Amino acid sequence: MEEHIVIIGNGISGVTTARHIRKLSDKKITIISAETDHFFSRTALMYIYMGHMKYEHTKPYENYFWKKNRIELKRAFVKTVDHANKQLQFADNTMMSYDKLVLAVGSKPNKFGWPGQDLEGVQGMYSKQDLDMLEKNAPNNKACNRAVIVGGGLIGIELAEMLHSRNIPVTFLVREESFWGGVLPSGESGMINRHILNSHIDLRLGVNLKEILSDENGRARAVVIAETGEEIPCNVVGLTAGVSPNIDFLRDSGIELGRGIKVNPMLETNIPDIYAVGDCAEQHEGINGRRPIEAVWYTGRMMGETVAQTLCDNPTEYKPGHWFNSAKFIDIEYQTYGWVFSKPREGEIHFHWKHPDDTKCITINTEEATGKFIGINTFGIRMRHQIFDRWLTEERTTDYILEHLKDANFDPEFYALFEKDIVAHYNKTYSKNIQVKSKSWARIFSKA
Repeated sequence: MEEHIVIIGNGISGVTTARHIRKLSDKKITIISAETDHFFSRTALMYIYMGHMKYEHTKPYENYFWKKNRIELKRAFVKTVDHANKQLQFADNTMMSYDKLVLAVGSKPNKFGWPGQDLEGVQGMYSKQDLDMLEKNAPNNKACNRAVIVGGGLIGIELAEMLHSRNIPVTFLVREESFWGGVLPSGESGMINRHILNSHIDLRLGVNLKEILSDENGRARAVVIAETGEEIPCNVVGLTAGVSPNIDFLRDSGIELGRGIKVNPMLETNIPDIYAVGDCAEQHEGINGRRPIEAVWYTGRMMGETVAQTLCDNPTEYKPGHWFNSAKFIDIEYQTYGWVFSKPREGEIHFHWKHPDDTKCITINTEEATGKFIGINTFGIRMRHQIFDRWLTEERTTDYILEHLKDANFDPEFYALFEKDIVAHYNKTYSKNIQVKSKSWARIFSKA
């Protein structure tokens, strides 16, 4: 009898799992999602609202792709998982049997019990439904006289940029004393603070939401700041204080849960034949110093590729390699490779350079005793992932990184280059005499 693999969730993790199972086998595959009929690029949602793309542009595959590759799609909400009988119960009380189950259920926006958090006009920004709701709540600056965003992470800055693109005034409440100050070193965080303010967004640092006030129709009309009692009139409130794994429906399933769904390095849960991938999966212990839960697109894709191997009789451990990530703070692109924390850990030192225009900077983290390169953050300067990944594997020194920094530059031809300025500042800071070597494109592309 044909083995039936069911995947709950049609995000990058679930769809990658299905695609790679199909490459490796003829097993029966079903993907279940309550969000959309077809897979789409979640990171592109903001560009639909901003008018840069249409929804159909965010779907990497034509609708016929799924039938052609014998991947069945079911639009439904899973209510319970009965692992003893290997059955799923849907919201309409119908059932589906499985042989093996992959949980790729993603995340949901955090709510912290604020009074008024469930009023009309209050929403997160994670799902396609959230985008549709925002189009209804804030179609233009006539329907929405002001929006207040609560939470200073990457989703918050994206939502601020989205609303600002339609000339909707935005107030941004951030509980930290500096934007993303728990992640970014102070020089970088301070630069982003200034960039947000220069973009005409009302950034409020070191403040907390007390409550959301209702009008007579049950719609948000204002927020109250906890520290001062100030009321800020608004008719849209964006709750972007992070996300958490979407696991409430699994509370009584017998599957071991922590903040997410607990998995081992094979991405197996405590229940045989049930796996978890993506930002709902929580490693019992972080791999190579990485966080137990990583809500990042590329790690979700890698988990899908990994678990597909195991499901097709090639048991494979999840090995994500060196940490990297990228994002965009309005007009400033951000990349990080390796480890750069907000403050140097014991035995580490940060080197920081900032361009006079206050939109470009880098921070390099170094092991002080040996000079070994540990990681780099770059803002406004594009770098090559494969080059830094190689340097981290080779355990190069920071001196070597600075000497060969041109090799990693990814900015297009005719863009201004800043390696000489960066190295000059490094030499002055540490009394060095590093010389920048010219790019060797043949060497770069022969190894890339």
